[in-house]
Amino acid sequence: MGLPFSTPSFDPCVNEVSEWLETSVRYILNLEKNLVDLERTMEDLKAKRDDMSRRLTIEEGRGLQRLAEFEVWLNRVVIVEKEVSDILYDRDVQLQRMCLFGFCSMSLLSSHRYGKSVFLTLGKVEELKNKEFDVIAAQAQTPAVEEQPLEPIIVGQETMLDKAWKHLMEDRVAVMGMYGMGGVGKTTLLKQINNKLSNDIRGFDYVIWVVVSKDSQMEKIQEEIAKNVGLNGEEWKQMDKSEKTNRLFNFLRKKSFVLFLDDIWEKVDLAEIGVPDPRTQKGCKLAFTTRSQDVCARMGVGKPMEVQCLADNEAFDLFQKKVGQTTLGSDPGIPELAREVAKKCCGLPLALKIIGETMSSKTKVQEWRHAIHVLNSYAAEFFGMDDKILPLLKYSYDSLKGEQVKSCLLYCALYPEDDEIVKDELIEQLICENIIDGSEGIERAEDKGYEIIGSLARASLLMEWDDHLGRGVVRMHDVVREMALWIASELGTQKESFIVRARVGLREIPKVKNWNVVRRMSLMENNIVHLVGSPECMELTTFLMGVGGYGRLSFTLKDISSEFFNYMPKLVVLDLSGNRSLSELPEGISNLVSLRYLNLSSTRIRCLPKKKVLQELKKLIHLDLEYTEKLESIAGISSLYNLKVLKLRESGLPWDLDTVKELETLEHLKILNATFNVSPTLEQFFSSLRLMSRTRFLQIFPEILSSPNRHLESTGISLLGSMDKLREFRVEFCRISEIKIGRISNFLSLVKVFIIGCESLRELTFLMFAPNLRNLSIRLSNDLEDIINKEKACEVEESGNVPFQKLHVLQLGNLPKLKNIYWTPLPFPCLENIIVWGCPNLKKLPLDSKSGKQGENGCIIRYKSPGWIEGVEWEDEATKLRFLSSSCLEKGRPTHKAGKARHTILKIF
Repeated sequence: MGLPFSTPSFDPCVNEVSEWLETSVRYILNLEKNLVDLERTMEDLKAKRDDMSRRLTIEEGRGLQRLAEFEVWLNRVVIVEKEVSDILYDRDVQLQRMCLFGFCSMSLLSSHRYGKSVFLTLGKVEELKNKEFDVIAAQAQTPAVEEQPLEPIIVGQETMLDKAWKHLMEDRVAVMGMYGMGGVGKTTLLKQINNKLSNDIRGFDYVIWVVVSKDSQMEKIQEEIAKNVGLNGEEWKQMDKSEKTNRLFNFLRKKSFVLFLDDIWEKVDLAEIGVPDPRTQKGCKLAFTTRSQDVCARMGVGKPMEVQCLADNEAFDLFQKKVGQTTLGSDPGIPELAREVAKKCCGLPLALKIIGETMSSKTKVQEWRHAIHVLNSYAAEFFGMDDKILPLLKYSYDSLKGEQVKSCLLYCALYPEDDEIVKDELIEQLICENIIDGSEGIERAEDKGYEIIGSLARASLLMEWDDHLGRGVVRMHDVVREMALWIASELGTQKESFIVRARVGLREIPKVKNWNVVRRMSLMENNIVHLVGSPECMELTTFLMGVGGYGRLSFTLKDISSEFFNYMPKLVVLDLSGNRSLSELPEGISNLVSLRYLNLSSTRIRCLPKKKVLQELKKLIHLDLEYTEKLESIAGISSLYNLKVLKLRESGLPWDLDTVKELETLEHLKILNATFNVSPTLEQFFSSLRLMSRTRFLQIFPEILSSPNRHLESTGISLLGSMDKLREFRVEFCRISEIKIGRISNFLSLVKVFIIGCESLRELTFLMFAPNLRNLSIRLSNDLEDIINKEKACEVEESGNVPFQKLHVLQLGNLPKLKNIYWTPLPFPCLENIIVWGCPNLKKLPLDSKSGKQGENGCIIRYKSPGWIEGVEWEDEATKLRFLSSSCLEKGRPTHKAGKARHTILKIF
């Protein structure tokens, strides 16, 4: 309805003004009525809110959990209630401005704004009031507790575990602190409590485990807690620190939880992180371990629990188990001496374990008497540790055979605390540092590196396992790491010679009184964005500034000043990996005339420095450019004529003929990792016997992933030369007819093969030449009919060889035409898992009753189509009985009994 005084007009401006006036008058004319409606509707909404809240209280009292949708509705009611309160507060003032019996206002613009606000808010209130809920709470799912790995032998903690468990579960206990010296078993005890909750959840919504460690930042603890409760999504990543704190607090304040903080070194400010104080939050608990009773007091624990050393009998029991009955029985005098050695350990479990395993090979009485003498003669001090611990640990260190082994242990201390150190990367650095002698060849040096790491692991100075990517990794116990740092700094007298400030939040290089004494420096995973200045580090040999697993919490290095490397003439190892903002190197790197190892992986380096710069790096033997997706050129690399290792895995390098020719000039090149786009350059590379014979990793995929290259459909891939160093071979989404091999071809080192999305490929008979293959994954190849083709296999001399003798995992997925793996049963002595899906024509498996790995972790067939296993044609009834009993229908990602295969299989899925 228009204004009574309005007149028709075709002028747009006049029309807009007219419409605004009409709307304003409507807001003003209806203001008093809308205010009455708003107040009444808000009262109805509050009444509904109160009724629903009482209903919710009853539902939650029955053990149900409020729905997220209802929680959002409650929050919106709170917000709109505040808006209505603010509007009604100004009601009298606004109504007094009305004139002409409410048809106009003395302040038209102000009344328009107020009237509009009343009208819009009334709409919000009505919408919330009309919202209906059939269900406001539902049965909460029982949370899964992630069990923590435990040592296979735990002695003497039964009583302490029972005491700690009962104490923590008491209603009056909200915070429990456990303290004790390093290596006493605090973490083991806390893990056992955590694992007990996996069987007895006690009504907690979340059980959260966080390893804190020394120098840990609050942000890291916050991120780990958020990850545990599922808050670390994209929205979380966009928040600043204060927003994350508020978000975490408002989430946890409505939950019941147990928070385990392992190994804290100072007070953890729960409010700063966003964790409600369990003492004011019903149904919540905090349990932590620390080495300091003072930390317990600062955390508000009046009566902390001390984790004490083992009693004599328990300590000797543990010691005997570590030494072993063979050694104890090798001489009648050893058991009594062993009891005396065990007493020197003062009941400390870590010391008992280390010394016991060290003595497990000592079968002479004289050796045991000497051990007692050594243990009695050491007296050392170390900040924050009992003065009896380090001498025991140092004794284990001094017992290591060879300076190589000792230097390797000290080198591991350069990495951040609790870091997973990849064995291969560690060994590469040790070779370049000449800690491991590489004069007899890289492969032999690598073998030596694995032997050294193994000896340290067996001495319990390192822990080793395979990570989720299937890589071998090691980690140092924090007490052992502190001992190593103490030794590396000349028992604390030369602290600046071995500077390790990894993952401590540095924003600039630490202050050093005398740069000339610095030999090794690790500033890994910090927040240093710019490397500036020109420190005179005349003795520096190692400089680590890589960003690893915690890189997402760091500001990565962006640039390095040209003069920074001016005075580092002895620098051998430079690690800048993972710095995603680093796009170029300064020309001053030419001053690193002793440099042997340069790691630029996972950076945004676009090209190598100029040729005149590279020519100065005469000693460089190792260059890592893996995962450098911005890499455009390696022109000038021929200037690095001593280069032995070049890594280009998954780099963005656009290979061309000049690149191949330049690499061929590197006469000392021993190892090459390469990723290729399909192009004529690929054929040039394959024709280079020199480069092929040095390739350790080879990956091939089309230039455009969505458009498989048709060039290889007619030519195939020709592996004509010896590739005895190739360990991993990947062909992805290429249209190829076959993979050809020559008479002199062999793949003695090949352990992993991945064929993914390859059209036109019908067989993989070349695998007959890979006797050490451990992992074979073939997927999404619609034309594949045979893995090993009988006719082609019989054409080669090696047809008498039995294939797949070392195979651990065989994965076959979405291969609609696949009929045969092999034409007769194979022994598969190492096979742990066959994983099959989408292979409807695979009716016959090359198995008999004796095939596959035997024993507890024997071969298991895993499949995803229930009907497939029913159609398999077995060799005989014995074969059928054996494999059907252990076959497993997979739903989604598989689980595995075989521990060693677990990480490998998860990686390839």
